[in-house]
This record gives sequence, structure tokens and C-alpha cells, in this order.
Amino acid sequence: MADFDYDLFVIGGGSGGVRAARVAAGETGARVALAEEDRYGGTCVIRGCVPKKLMVFASEYAHMPETARAYGWDIADGALDWDTFHGHLVKELDRLEGVYRNLLKGSGVETFDQRARIADPHTVELADGTRKTAKHILIATGGRPVRPDMPGAECGIVSDDIFHLPKLPESVLIVGGGYIACEFACILHGLGVKVTQYYRGAQILRGFDEEARGLIAEAMRERGIDLHTGTNIVEARPASEAEEGDMTAPVEAAQYGRPHAVTPDGPVWVKATNGNTRVFDTVLFATGRRPNTDDLFLEDLGVKLGRNGQIVVDDYSQTDVPSIYAIGDVTDRVNLTPVAIREGMAFVETVFKGNPTKVDHALIPSAVFTQPELGTIGLTEEQAREQEPCDVYCTSFRPMQTAFAGRPDRVLMKLVVSKETDKILGCHIVAPNAGEMIQLAGIAVKMGATKVDFDRTVAVHPTMSEEIVTMRKPMRTA
Repeated sequence: MADFDYDLFVIGGGSGGVRAARVAAGETGARVALAEEDRYGGTCVIRGCVPKKLMVFASEYAHMPETARAYGWDIADGALDWDTFHGHLVKELDRLEGVYRNLLKGSGVETFDQRARIADPHTVELADGTRKTAKHILIATGGRPVRPDMPGAECGIVSDDIFHLPKLPESVLIVGGGYIACEFACILHGLGVKVTQYYRGAQILRGFDEEARGLIAEAMRERGIDLHTGTNIVEARPASEAEEGDMTAPVEAAQYGRPHAVTPDGPVWVKATNGNTRVFDTVLFATGRRPNTDDLFLEDLGVKLGRNGQIVVDDYSQTDVPSIYAIGDVTDRVNLTPVAIREGMAFVETVFKGNPTKVDHALIPSAVFTQPELGTIGLTEEQAREQEPCDVYCTSFRPMQTAFAGRPDRVLMKLVVSKETDKILGCHIVAPNAGEMIQLAGIAVKMGATKVDFDRTVAVHPTMSEEIVTMRKPMRTA
């Protein structure tokens, strides 16, 4: 190893890259370096999971006064002070970035705050022209949101931009129907923004359980989100460039020329596929993400890329070039932070501890932080039906807390069970704090629990989650 500057060079300072770097250095004594061109912590800590969840928490207080009054509390409605919240948010992200930097420093990892690319299978070239050699190179550059290919797409923002808004817009159009689009629709609505959402598909949250998707869509509309499915936009332009004859839908005159507009050219005029045109303070494109592999010159080295630009790796995260590995969103396998961390740990076990380790990508619990939340693990009812005969146990009801307050909120508890083995093939929960519930249910499902195992578990009463162990008769057979 003395022939190289380092035993390992990591490109990317997100959760997966940082974990791999500090464990390799701290637990095996490897000489490790890491390069990051932006902020340490990556998508999750700086512009994804963490700030988004803090915004979820902030948005959930919107309904608190009304609910509290139903319980006898004399609490008046209030309004969000964006400057106060955003100031606290920035401080927290700065603190977390400092934690990541200190973890690397404490483990003996040398860091370079600049962009890096791969010059050859054992050489990394930094933005300042410096070259460093390493026996192994690990790519953990993550992914980024992309704008659609359409006229005027530059007039809108993407999810990364949400956390940098100087002020909240009064109105926003969210384009997209995936989990990011739906989460921000609920967040911004809760923060007091008038939210319209367009999605070209028949139903939001494609790929999730159909019944759960429907309940969430219904809840979003009940809360006041103007959700349109089967609708997309074909053109956008600054509202100042739109002529009076372009308007086919009512537009408030005050929407023009607002000094606090958050997009570079002010409010945005959009035209939808149904021919309608409207003006919004802001347009948010949540129409997909792409792995960060541009300008790494990987294909020139023999590293194979997939159709979406992702790095193709084997079960041990190794590319077609033996010295180059990749983990996390840049591989577009399962794009979740805990998965990237697992992949980073497995990489260290395989390469530096001599213990070849695969990451198990099956039965991974996940959550969508809409309002209400969706927690899910395993097969949807639709997927299970195509695989084998199964029984579907489900219940939907108004939870005690909000029913008492006269709110229409409903929750869903659902188990998809194999008729042959009685194993739980899928568990889907739509409810407040469903993410917390699915983590615990996920342990049982991952262990191969059967419906009988759930049945013989005593319920915790009175809770929403008790319904997951009290459903005795299937609602239908799939």
C-alpha cells in the first residue's frame, strides 16, 4: 500500500461516504481521504431528510389551535414567522455539518473541500489540479433533483431550493406526484401557503399501495390542497412576460410584480395540458432525481453507467473497474440514507476487514411524511396479487384524538398475508406517526412473522396501532 498516497479515497461527503471513510480509518487504521465540493452531510442532512422533517414538524402546528380548542383550551390561531423558523433551521444544519466534519477529523480522515474526479483507476484529480493516488476509490456522490425538459423550466425551483427561500410564497404550484412532491405539498400547506399540485398520472405516489395512495390523496384534498391528477404543465414563463390574452383562469392582480417573489423573475405563468393557464408566486418541480455522475469521466475508465446515469455495481458495490466502488444514491438501488450507510459499512467489511458482505435490499421499511404519514414495508396488495394468492386484512377508521375534535381524518392499517405460508408479505399504515410505527412492525416482518404471530400479540389499548394485531378476518382475498 505504500505505493499509494491513501488506502482509500472517498468522493462525496454525504452520510454513506462519511460513514465508510471514518469507519475505514478509525477501525482498520487505513489511510483515508475524502473530497466534498459542497456541504458535509449531503442530501439527507443539508437539503433532504433532516431539514424536510423539521419543516414537517413546523407545519403540523397549523391545526393544533383548532384541535386544542375542541379539548377546552383557550388558544388562538397564529401565523408562522418564517424568519424565526428559518434562522433556527440554518443554525441546526450548521451544527450538524460541524458534527460530520468533526467525526471525520476525529477518525483521522484527511478532507478536501473541493470537487474531485477520477483520472485513472487509482488516481483522483481535485479541482485545483492536485492529484492523489489510492488503492481503492469509493464514489458516494449522491443524486440531485432535475427539472423537466420543457420551455421555461428554469422559471421554477427544485426541492434543494426550498430551504433557501427568503420568504414563503403566498401561492405555489407543485409539479409531480412522488413522495417529495406530496411531502412538500403538505408541508407548504401547513405553513400557510396556498398549494396547487399537478401530477400527470392517475393517482399520486406511484409504486405504493393503491388503497394507501387513495386515502392520502383524499386527505390532502380535504385539508385544502388543490390536487389535480391527469394534469401536467407544458410551458412556463415569467408572469411579467405573459400577455393578458394568455389568461384563461382567474388570477389575482396582486400576484403580479410582488417585491418578495422567490423566483428570479417573480411570479410564474404556467400553461397546463388541459389548456388552462394560471399564475403562481412559485413553481416547484418535483419531477425526478438523477445520480451525480456527470464529469467524473467514469465511462472512459470502463465503469458502466445505467440508463439514468447511475453507476452499475455488483452485490459488493464494486464496479467493472476492480479498484472503484460506489454506494448510495449514485447507484440508484434503494435511495434511502440508512441504506447508503449500510452499503458503506458493508464496503468496509468487504474491502478492509476481509469479510465479504452483501447488503440485503429486501424488506426495507420506509415512510412518506405526508399528512397523514405513510409507513410501508414489503409488497403492496397489487404486487402480492401478481406473485401468489394472499389474504388482505385492513381497517380504516377515524382515530380517537381527532374524531373527538370533529376532524374528518382517517387512518388505514393493512396487512397482506400469504395464503400458503401465513407470512406477512406487506404492512402498510396511513396515520399520524406512521413512520414510527412501521419501524417496529418492520422488525417483525423482516423476521418472517406470520399473521398468527400478530394475532397472538396483545394489543396496547387505546392506540391506533392496536388495530394491526386485532384484525381477525380478511377483508378480501387477492
